[in-house]
Amino acid sequence: MEIVYVYNKKRSEFGRQCNFSDRPAELYSDIHPEPSLAANFIEKDPCDIAIQCSQEMSEHEVNTKSFESESCGMNHVEGGWPKDVNPQEVEQTIRFRKKVEKDEHFINTILQLGSIMEHCIKQNNAFDIYQEYYEGEEMIEEVQEWSSAKTINVFRDPNEVKRTATCLSWHPDGSRKLAVAYSCLEFQKPMKDMSFDSYIWDIENPNKPEMTLKPVSPLVCLEYNPKDSHILVGGSYNGQIAYWDTRKGSQPVEMSRIEHSHRDPVYRIIWLLSKTGTDTFSASTDGQVLWWDIRKMSEPTERLVLDPNKEGNLDNALGAISLEFESTMPTKFMVGTEQGLVVSCNRKAKTPAEKIVCTYSGHHGPIYALQRNPFFPKNFLTVGDWTARIWSEDIKESSIMSTKYQMFYLTDACWSPVRPSVFFTIKMDGTLDMWDFLFKQNDPTLSLKVCDEALYSLRVQDNGRFLACGSQQGTATLLEISPGLSTLQRNEKSLVAAMFERETKREKILEARHREMRLKERSRSEQSKDDDNIKEGNGEENLEDLIARVEAEFFEMVDFELKKREEEEERQREKEVCEEKEITNGSAEQHGASY
Repeated sequence: MEIVYVYNKKRSEFGRQCNFSDRPAELYSDIHPEPSLAANFIEKDPCDIAIQCSQEMSEHEVNTKSFESESCGMNHVEGGWPKDVNPQEVEQTIRFRKKVEKDEHFINTILQLGSIMEHCIKQNNAFDIYQEYYEGEEMIEEVQEWSSAKTINVFRDPNEVKRTATCLSWHPDGSRKLAVAYSCLEFQKPMKDMSFDSYIWDIENPNKPEMTLKPVSPLVCLEYNPKDSHILVGGSYNGQIAYWDTRKGSQPVEMSRIEHSHRDPVYRIIWLLSKTGTDTFSASTDGQVLWWDIRKMSEPTERLVLDPNKEGNLDNALGAISLEFESTMPTKFMVGTEQGLVVSCNRKAKTPAEKIVCTYSGHHGPIYALQRNPFFPKNFLTVGDWTARIWSEDIKESSIMSTKYQMFYLTDACWSPVRPSVFFTIKMDGTLDMWDFLFKQNDPTLSLKVCDEALYSLRVQDNGRFLACGSQQGTATLLEISPGLSTLQRNEKSLVAAMFERETKREKILEARHREMRLKERSRSEQSKDDDNIKEGNGEENLEDLIARVEAEFFEMVDFELKKREEEEERQREKEVCEEKEITNGSAEQHGASY
């Protein structure tokens, strides 16, 4: 609550308003000389004055025109758009740019402007701005550490009953704060005496959280609004969506109604870059993707059922556990499922069946992480089971790159926001792996044991310098990455682009070869079936003969078994008769011996 003081004063007590302005000089009075006053003065001639040798000076006045200056400012914004194009709409601006680029005069205009710009740049580069002025002195060169990381702070769950740090979110302005969502994801674990609170930490003060968020159910995911840093949105364990305004306290401002919310925990929620900055969408293991407007949280604005059969049946839906959205492609988004599939969707499709475009299959378990490369959005990273894989949108059958199988389960991953070839993964044994596939493909560039418990969440700061890991016992560890892993290297973008293109071509060639082999195998099998049909003949009589032969063989086997069973019974009866005769003869001999 903000306290505001208001002071009241009558207008008559202020006095007259002062109006200052620039204006030319004005003559208010002119005093002329009077000859009668000259009698009061005595004229002395000659006049002797003692002076020292000094510079002769004379006093004179000159009237010059004064120079008037004024300070003014100008707000420069992006302009030049036609009236029918709204610069705030990303889709319209992208469409207009593509239209201009296809114009036949566009290339010639750019070439002409390029020569003028090159001339100006050469003028600016006429002198060496990197000239060493103190070459004679000994300079101590700092040896740059290539790949390392060190722990800066550790933020522990202040409650007695520890919970898992399920999600991390950096403050968008300056990244001096870290929001952590705490929840228990173990199935049917008793929730007695467990706190539902989540916290916002100041990264320089690990002793006490800066603010507490109090949801009605434990938060599984939490995300800052990139346009308004005071607003956060979170997904709860019971499937509800809530948002907070840090200026209004710890309680949620508004929540979704339970009957219109998800049926399972909300594992991921992402803000949409709309005009209002109030749109978001969420994914859950109940198989639904819901769109929300925080100004009206009573029900979702849109709904999508992840049914692979494209029938919209919730019973056949795939459970969503990760979500990806790229602002440069506002109509597309991707969903990672519990079944190991990545579902590519198009929000602007006309029918629900057309919204599910395609699927990518390559993991044996749930896909816990899904993120596009910030420099090459057509390539995305997934983590599931014991591997991390890099995919291309052009190839749906297999990934273009993958890590070897690790000894422990991978739980999360993310790209570096400053280096296109670097990504980070965490594992169940508490290890953080930093990969640079330009430097090394088979093994991580750096492996760091963060803690002795399992790591569950990971998030990198926007400048790529700091990284936070959340553990099973609610510990959030803040690490600082060395400049070698957080600074863009020379020619890195071009090298990564070439590698992605090469691997994509290789996978296309391999897939074409496999497709050709499958076609040959199919043609062989069809040919063999045709040959069998030719040998057997084509007619109803051949089929009847075949059935009659099978029946005859069946009855012959039945007769053989019956005869065999009768013979066994006859032998058994003869054996029993012989045993009875032996018993009677033995008893008779014993009777004769007694006499």
